[in-house]
Amino acid sequence: MNNGRAIRMTESRKAILSALSRTTAHPTADEVYSLVRAELPKVSLGTVYRNLDLLAKQGLIRALAIAGEQRRYDGMLDDHHHIRCEVCGRIDDVEFGNTERLDELLVDDRGYEVHGYTLCFTGVCRECAGNGKNHEEKGRGNE
Repeated sequence: MNNGRAIRMTESRKAILSALSRTTAHPTADEVYSLVRAELPKVSLGTVYRNLDLLAKQGLIRALAIAGEQRRYDGMLDDHHHIRCEVCGRIDDVEFGNTERLDELLVDDRGYEVHGYTLCFTGVCRECAGNGKNHEEKGRGNE
C-alpha cells in the first residue's frame, strides 16, 4: 500500500528487509529484532517495531495478523498462502498451482473493491505431530 512517497532506506530498514529475505519462518517482531541485532547491535526494539509497521504500510513486507496470535512478518510478496500449526504457532507457506478459482471468489456483490485476500489454513505441523502433541495439549501448559 505505498502512498506514492518513497521512504528513506535507513540502516535499520535495510537490516530488517535483509533479515526477512533470508528466512521463511515468518518471525514475530521480537524474532526480527534478534535477527537484526546480529547485524546492528545497537538497534532498539522500538525502532524495529516502528520500522516493521512502516515497511508493511509501504508494501515492502507483509504483516500477518492472525486472530489471537502475535503478528508475524513475511518478506515474500508474491501471491501465496499460509498454514499455521495449532500447537506451536509455526507458519509455513502454501503454494497452489492454480489460484484462478480462489480469485473468482473475490468478486463481491456488496460493493467492495477487493484489493487482495489472505488465506491461512490451520493444522498440526509434522514436528508437533511426530512428538505426539495434539490440539488439546496446546492450552494445558506444563502440568
